[in-house]
Amino acid sequence: MYRKRKINKRLTSFYSLHFPYTAHAKSRHRYETVVGVGGNVGDVRRRFEHLLVVLQKDKRVSIVKTSLILKNPPFGYTDQDDFFNSILVLKTSMQPRVFLRFLLRLEKKFGRKRTFENAPRTLDLDIIFFDNRTIHTQDLIVPHPFYAQRESVMIPLSGVGR
Repeated sequence: MYRKRKINKRLTSFYSLHFPYTAHAKSRHRYETVVGVGGNVGDVRRRFEHLLVVLQKDKRVSIVKTSLILKNPPFGYTDQDDFFNSILVLKTSMQPRVFLRFLLRLEKKFGRKRTFENAPRTLDLDIIFFDNRTIHTQDLIVPHPFYAQRESVMIPLSGVGR
């Protein structure tokens, strides 16, 4: 069950039992990471809930917080359905590039197919921050280079205290 709130004519927020959510247990993991979650193919909100179940069962990560879910228009390639976006704050002991590969495997598990830039997708997982580090390699840039320009990140991010 979701509670829905219209922010403006383009943006709608959704609240459920797990979005937003704050864990009360301490994590044994070393690094805190902020992950942007998005998708616009199929039942995305249900997929977000399933993603949380998968993450809760995985010993390599702990869920610290989740944000509300934001429904917003696509950017880049605009001839597609609106996106749902959220933020996850996770703890992990994986190093950044290992964590990136972990997220890419999760995307694939949830049916992500990479066809072209900004294409419709079942699940998109982006590392926004990783333990206050700055990383600039060919396959990973942290902080995410465009996070501050995207309502789809900034509005949910404001709800997790970053």
